[in-house]
Amino acid sequence: MKVLRVITSMNPKTGGPCQGIRNVNPFIKQLGTEVEVVCLDNAEEEYATKDDFIIHKIGKGKTSYQYQPLLYKWLIKNALSYDVVMVHGLWQHYNLVVYKAINSLKKSYKKVPKVVVMPHGMLDPYFQTAADRKWKALRNEVVWYFIEKKCINRADAIFYTCQEELQLAATTFEGYSPKKAINVSYGIQAPPIRKPEFDTAFYKKCPKVLHKEYWLFLSRIHEKKGVDLLIQAYNELSINNPALAELVIAGPYESAYGQEMIKMAAGNSKIHFSGMLQGDEKWGAFYNCQAYLLPSHQENFGIAIVEALACQKAVLITDKVNIYREIEDGGGGFVGADTFNGVLGILKKWEALSKNEKTEMGKNAFLLYQQHFDVKSTAERLNKVLKSLI
Repeated sequence: MKVLRVITSMNPKTGGPCQGIRNVNPFIKQLGTEVEVVCLDNAEEEYATKDDFIIHKIGKGKTSYQYQPLLYKWLIKNALSYDVVMVHGLWQHYNLVVYKAINSLKKSYKKVPKVVVMPHGMLDPYFQTAADRKWKALRNEVVWYFIEKKCINRADAIFYTCQEELQLAATTFEGYSPKKAINVSYGIQAPPIRKPEFDTAFYKKCPKVLHKEYWLFLSRIHEKKGVDLLIQAYNELSINNPALAELVIAGPYESAYGQEMIKMAAGNSKIHFSGMLQGDEKWGAFYNCQAYLLPSHQENFGIAIVEALACQKAVLITDKVNIYREIEDGGGGFVGADTFNGVLGILKKWEALSKNEKTEMGKNAFLLYQQHFDVKSTAERLNKVLKSLI
């Protein structure tokens, strides 16, 4: 079986979906499935990763819609080489392009690739109800009505990363009626065994927390991630609390929101912005932290959450993270509302635990990873579902 994945970018800086592809590919390859990717990166663009699968770079699209007419020509020429085309994400031009290209091929060929769409949380009702997204929500309504609805409903299947995402997706837009909606789950590779080099790399990037306990936020620094709530709650908890663990906020901070967060945290010397962490730096951050924090307003899966679980670290998250039920039921962390009081509450709960209780929660976290999010099991399920479609 040969699968083509279609995605905006494979640059690791773009976040979760491209990392999800990198996580599962080695394991699905072991099952005899060949995977290639076509994306809208420029041909000369290089990534800080070593990929052992083919990535076809078509070139950057125009506008935020990523309009790229070359993709249609490429698909007409190459799509018949694949058994399945998996489209990652919505609200981009390539979703429509795949729909049109496959329909065009059907006119001349009996056997064409099956089409699967993986929304990666983009059908979550949050994006239509958030106060700061009114114009984007209106745009989505229009694009849904004229484009995305038929792409979703006429695809051979829609893949979701967890049951919560699957159920929420059905509540967002009128006319949602996919042929098949399948929870294929999601997973990550086991983290590398801890090495001294990890510690060295991380503390070189964030020297002010050397020999100190710290909590870790590692994700995009974006409004959706609730970084402002985290800083506000941490500042409140810091008052007359010199023994409180430090807070490391890891992620690119060059955006206007990132700069705003730096200003918000400026009065607290216990908050540290490390910038983006990759490779040894990232694993050093995970292995040395006391707990991982992600007070997101919407999180489809949260690869970094699962990476923390795999490093035996408790996670403190909101109930807007779609895997929060698994975390809560497995005792691998604390869950609160995506509000100031909700975030402050989970920080206080963690702070109130004894050292032994924190260690025990870390052990629970690792068991959760093994039971629900191990990528080998995920790859086996994905491969089985893909084969059932062709």
